[in-house]
Amino acid sequence: MRKYVTCVYLVKSDEVCLGMKKRGFGAGLWNGTGGKIEEGETPENGAKREAKEEFNVELNNLENMGKILFIFKDGFEHECSLFVCKDWKNEPSESEEMAPKWFKINNLPLNSMWDTDKSWLPKILDGKRIEATFYFNDDAKTVEKFNLKELN
Repeated sequence: MRKYVTCVYLVKSDEVCLGMKKRGFGAGLWNGTGGKIEEGETPENGAKREAKEEFNVELNNLENMGKILFIFKDGFEHECSLFVCKDWKNEPSESEEMAPKWFKINNLPLNSMWDTDKSWLPKILDGKRIEATFYFNDDAKTVEKFNLKELN
């Protein structure tokens, strides 16, 4: 079964806004805002809706940074559309699901993020578009192998 999701990184100057996931899939980890794409939504519209729900921001001018496919041993797959946004309304604020915090791009909390993030997040924050596939081990956390290519 494949689930389509989005992930957006708010960037200003040399900082990126990450959210501490408070519940559900990825709880206890820092991540961008995002989530599942609902039926009939484009990835961009799903990203905008999720950012409003999780960070109370209205996104403008999303920059498509590529896609990642996460494949788990149980057959579950997440196809994630990645975006960077440098233009939004409102300051990010805490919701029931996420607590936002600004980090220096050169000092990301990689030890408190998904293991895969260190492979690709610095690339997209540096303006590179990517396509990647990550295959997880039985524990659904350890990466068994991956393929990653830059698109530009």
